[in-house]
Amino acid sequence: MNSGELRIGVFDSGLGGLTVVQAMTRMIKGAQIFYIADTKHAPYGEKTQEQILQYAFSITEYFLNKHKIDALIIACNTATSAAVKTLRERYPELIIIGTEPGIKPAMEQTRTGKVGVLATPATLKGDKYQQLANALAMQKDVILFEQACPGLVEQIEQGKIDHPQTQEMLEAWLHPMRENNVDTVVLGCTHYPLVAEIIEKIMQRELNLIHTGEAIAKRLLFLGERKGHQNEGKLHLCIMSTDKIDREVVSHIIPTYDCFKLINI
Repeated sequence: MNSGELRIGVFDSGLGGLTVVQAMTRMIKGAQIFYIADTKHAPYGEKTQEQILQYAFSITEYFLNKHKIDALIIACNTATSAAVKTLRERYPELIIIGTEPGIKPAMEQTRTGKVGVLATPATLKGDKYQQLANALAMQKDVILFEQACPGLVEQIEQGKIDHPQTQEMLEAWLHPMRENNVDTVVLGCTHYPLVAEIIEKIMQRELNLIHTGEAIAKRLLFLGERKGHQNEGKLHLCIMSTDKIDREVVSHIIPTYDCFKLINI
């Protein structure tokens, strides 16, 4: 690590991972963050595990060759499920942190014992999620209302956050949760915090909304400091995209950043 300065690579299939970067910018100092939105291959939720693994390898190699990163953040539940184990085996020298739905904190915070999980179809079908949900369900008497949200990532990527179609989709998915007195909802995709206000409006009650950006930032800070990172000084952020991206939505999530580039991987 150069003079205690942490160099961090973060990637997702699109804009969603910027919600994790947003949490990192509130906690991390004296670091360089390089973010890649792999919009050329989005959405990951509809790709095979082999394809996602290949994208993850290409992006990690790019980060290492161009930016000499010390830490890799997989800011995508689907990519974490498909690639985190193999990436850790291949790059043992890197700090590697993945993203997974916050079922555990949700189970701890619910008062009604009813927890909703919104996620991509790929995340809900993935072994990592299934194992986590089964293990936790055995420890605590909680009913999980799982809901796959096909098409929601695309709506958000296109900037259609307040769009009537987005609201209709969410209303249909959340209706059973509202009727069953769900009081805690896991946002099982890094894109979903961007529609948090609409979710709260539809649910018509005070909700615990669980997303993982803050937990990832805390974990990164802890592991970085163990490797000698001094958490002081300026933070530099460079955002990159492999294809077109809605810059307005980018600026809505992260108002200021140091550079923006279109890259070819």
